Amino acid sequence: MDLSKTLGNYIEELSSSSPTPGGGNVAALCGVLATSLGSMVCALTIGKKKYTDVEEEMKSIQGALKNLQDDFLSLAKKDNEAFDKVMEAFKLPKETEEQKNARRNEIDNATLNAAIVPAEVIAKCKQILPYLASVAEKGNQNSISDAGVALSLISTAAQGAFLNVVINCSGLLNRVTAEEFLKRSEITYSEVKRECDNLIVSTINKMKAS
Repeated sequence: MDLSKTLGNYIEELSSSSPTPGGGNVAALCGVLATSLGSMVCALTIGKKKYTDVEEEMKSIQGALKNLQDDFLSLAKKDNEAFDKVMEAFKLPKETEEQKNARRNEIDNATLNAAIVPAEVIAKCKQILPYLASVAEKGNQNSISDAGVALSLISTAAQGAFLNVVINCSGLLNRVTAEEFLKRSEITYSEVKRECDNLIVSTINKMKAS
């Protein structure tokens, strides 16, 4: 993701006929936004007398969220690059049998890499959940809804990334590899989705009870 561009530029590119940025990039961006919201709740907790007992924990979580934010940003960029590689592979010559085989292998390798990137996004979504859970439970309760939105964004990020894993795995030549990779990703995605759903319900109930 090119941070030198404005949000307006990004939205314009996303709305255009250009294949990148696309859904995989947006999924990773949801992860970036979730880490940002989580960090905001930490910042609104640190320094408040009411939350002195969790201040050090919030500082630690804030640092972890910053690292994960960088990871999601990197994955957003990698998603664009991976899809561009797939497009480049499709443009390879296919006049001879040798060229056809080489092109087919390049397409397959590029497609596998295009599946790996969103799978990594799902893994990062799982990694962030304990931090967001702590933020929602112990952070500044005036901002608990922001923690809830962060959880919602992580759920969306994982689901969006999984959709990209599915579409790329469907194009792989080695069906055994594709099915195994897809199964592993689906297990992680299901875990993230289930935990996000539970945490969001818990957050909503907490707000209703306050």
